[in-house]
Amino acid sequence: MGSGNFWFAFILTVIAGLSTGVGSLIALFAKRANMKFLSVSLGFSAGVMIYVSMVEIFFKAKMTLTAAVGEKNGLIAVVAAFFGGMLLIAVINKLIPLNGMAKADDSAVTGRGLKRGDSLKVEGISAPLSLMRSGLLTAVTLGIHNFPEGLATFMSALRGAEVAVPIVAAIAIHNIPEGIAVSVPVYYATGKKGKAFGYSFLSGITEPLGALIGYFILFPFLTDTVMAVVFAAVAGIMVFISVDELLPSARKYGANSLSVYGLVCGMLVMAVSLILFA
Repeated sequence: MGSGNFWFAFILTVIAGLSTGVGSLIALFAKRANMKFLSVSLGFSAGVMIYVSMVEIFFKAKMTLTAAVGEKNGLIAVVAAFFGGMLLIAVINKLIPLNGMAKADDSAVTGRGLKRGDSLKVEGISAPLSLMRSGLLTAVTLGIHNFPEGLATFMSALRGAEVAVPIVAAIAIHNIPEGIAVSVPVYYATGKKGKAFGYSFLSGITEPLGALIGYFILFPFLTDTVMAVVFAAVAGIMVFISVDELLPSARKYGANSLSVYGLVCGMLVMAVSLILFA
């Protein structure tokens, strides 16, 4: 493999990963007090994550595992990994502290022992701490998801442009609404566009990071079976975050119908993108 192929593959992986920043910038153009936009965006992001998890990631992992260990054992493995991912993020959900996480500045919150559902004032608007929690958990989840995805993108790109470009385009489309999922809750919780963009950027940078670490260190040990287990677990994580964090927040900050419309639109966008780049 020449150095030219390496840099071509790496640049494409960077583009795919940092498209989360594009979604973040789109989200941050919205008005600060537009709670309808917040509700629709959160519902949209949940729709994207649920659809891509259940329709694409889960079944691709199932196909790989059943081919490797048989139909029944493969199904058991993918289901165990899926719910194992849910269990993992549920534990993280309990362990992440809320104290001080959603402060717009040091004087924004007073007192101790903040609990989920407590609020603070940012530019005169009540911004529940659960929003910041949603944004951070989504960033962690997407970071985990983007790490092996970066390796997969990078390795496919090494085969040539005819293979790489459709894959990178599809992943970039996936990552734009994921950037919205991270930046919108953080922005509404803190009122700081830079912080919202920063968390979105960090969740996307794990994609090229995963490509580099995977290629130079982990690649000899990563089989298709191991990658399938990882992706099945990530699917469970994404569904859990959507149901536990994104959808409740979407319903709280807008009419129930808005969150549903956003959810359906997110699923539709993902469905169309998967058809176009199949």
